[in-house]
Amino acid sequence: MTQPSRFHIRPIAGEDHAEWSALYADYARFYAVNQSVAMREQVWQWLHQPSPAIFALVAVDAQGRLIGFAHYRAFVRPLAASMGGYLDDLFVASAVRGQGVGTALIKAVVQIGQLQGWSVIRWVSAEDNQLARACYDKLARHTGWQTYEISLK
Repeated sequence: MTQPSRFHIRPIAGEDHAEWSALYADYARFYAVNQSVAMREQVWQWLHQPSPAIFALVAVDAQGRLIGFAHYRAFVRPLAASMGGYLDDLFVASAVRGQGVGTALIKAVVQIGQLQGWSVIRWVSAEDNQLARACYDKLARHTGWQTYEISLK
């Protein structure tokens, strides 16, 4: 999963903790989510437990710094009798947005999905996130499905 020498994509590793945590905090700020250190640590634990609940890829620049991440997981598609992939979080550092990092992260998840035999990769985006949606519109079809949720906390 390599890209041109300006950055490459790889699975997250233990030594990425501090940089991932800083990027994940930036992601929460971007979406105006009040996220605590304890919340980030919970996600880190999910990523590193023996049978991970969620997986992560990171984008790393030529100097070895994390510049983006993608959190993804498999999900069951009962109506299609298949498995799919869900891209929960995708974030690229503001200094490198528009340089193909998000596209590369999505394409890496697609490669994983192809290897896993998934029938679809799915994600949601904020309606007003125009830069991200411009990227997504080149890679995927907007389905027209509406998202609903019931808050339990």
